[in-house]
Amino acid sequence: MNYKSTRNDNELVSASEAILRGLASDGGLYVPESIPKLSTSLDDMVNMSYQEVAYAVMKEFLTDFTETELKHCINSAYDSKFDTPVIAPLKAADGAHFLELFHGKTIAFKDMALSILPYLLTTSAKKNNVTNEIVILTATSGDTGKAALAGFADVPGTSIIVFYPKSGVSPIQEKQMVTQRGDNTYVVGITGNFDDAQTGVKNMFNDKELASEMNSKGYQFSSANSINIGRLVPQIVYYVYSYLGLVKEGTIKVGDKINVVVPTGNFGNILASYYAKGMGLPINKFICASNENKVLYDFFSTGIYDKNREFVLTSSPSMDILISSNLERLIYKIAGADAAKNLELMKSLNETGKYEITDAMKKELADFYGGYASEEDTAKIIAKIYENDNYIIDTHTAVAAHVYEQYVKDTNDTTPAVIASTASPYKFTRSVMNAIDSSYDSKGDFELVDELNRLSNVKVPEAIEDIRTAPVLHDVVVESEDMCKQVKKILDI
Repeated sequence: MNYKSTRNDNELVSASEAILRGLASDGGLYVPESIPKLSTSLDDMVNMSYQEVAYAVMKEFLTDFTETELKHCINSAYDSKFDTPVIAPLKAADGAHFLELFHGKTIAFKDMALSILPYLLTTSAKKNNVTNEIVILTATSGDTGKAALAGFADVPGTSIIVFYPKSGVSPIQEKQMVTQRGDNTYVVGITGNFDDAQTGVKNMFNDKELASEMNSKGYQFSSANSINIGRLVPQIVYYVYSYLGLVKEGTIKVGDKINVVVPTGNFGNILASYYAKGMGLPINKFICASNENKVLYDFFSTGIYDKNREFVLTSSPSMDILISSNLERLIYKIAGADAAKNLELMKSLNETGKYEITDAMKKELADFYGGYASEEDTAKIIAKIYENDNYIIDTHTAVAAHVYEQYVKDTNDTTPAVIASTASPYKFTRSVMNAIDSSYDSKGDFELVDELNRLSNVKVPEAIEDIRTAPVLHDVVVESEDMCKQVKKILDI
């Protein structure tokens, strides 16, 4: 299985090379030449552990990894750092099945892929005889940053630099990042939003002069963002695993279809479910849930992607994104794997802030449904699910729950649904507790943690206990235009 750029059909690389590079040299994203089918039947996978399902899925994509190498990466990632042996449990509530993806070290779904990426990356470096130190350069809207920092902290041969919007993450998210230990970790706030951080990172990846300077000093960039195919492939696993979980509990039989509901900002998480369908998983609809930054909802409604709009700070900050990078992989696919057409659209996005897909491409999106939740909708559904089911969800999951409720009203489709529950409510305590009762707003952040513990009967995660008294170790804040200067300062180049 080789990988090619979404912007150039002629650049073919192996899986390990694609993981190492992160972004293609032309600025495109790496995609597999074709989506491989599962070679193990779903019937044969029903009683597999998460680790065994991960191997069955990932071996189809990462074909230049040996069985020993890939199993080492999987078993090293999905171990006791997750607080449940099931890794990704399903919880029934509000007429759907919530796929809890937040049982890892940093209590967000990013752990599902970022626990394994350091192992995939260091294995890839060995396979390709890389002697440079790998510098992980990442922009975060809140969750990727901490999960990547936790994954790469003190990993030999790597260092990691994370940029985040100083005023665009929750207090808990920020505290998790700025207290990160590790001699190879660097966290930098910027005075812009996530899109500014992401654009700055992409510009550095595409800066040939910077790459040359770094190489002369023994460094090379790679990415922990979902633009890296090494992030995307592990995310496919949990959709397959959730389907098998529904079979195991008797909700469906093998071959029955399910709907998938995903709160979406950068589009990687829902794209993973699309790839899972390509592998043979019976998925009926992909329900794409946006918050008030509803650029994706508008795209699925009109076929026009337009980022020229007000950027809204919401209670679901990991989705406060107007440039959904991973959508490019879907655009490339629905354009018939036409790199020239995709390049034309991405050029338009870069130059005018928008593009419009063709009618033929729109027809390829028939399996997608777009919806969005206002701040009021988000709060209401948190309160409703708590009152009716005694189950507390975070704000991002709430966006998905509201959109799913709207979808059922619009369509009367009662196909069993899996909702990607992307973060622990402990990560967004103030917004969650305010949704349940506005009088909580007078309490401090950690008082709210204890109150959430009392209401939910869910143990306070170690990730939260760790930061109660942890000292701030990273306090640098720069203008977005000074990001490259800061990287050079960190690396002394």
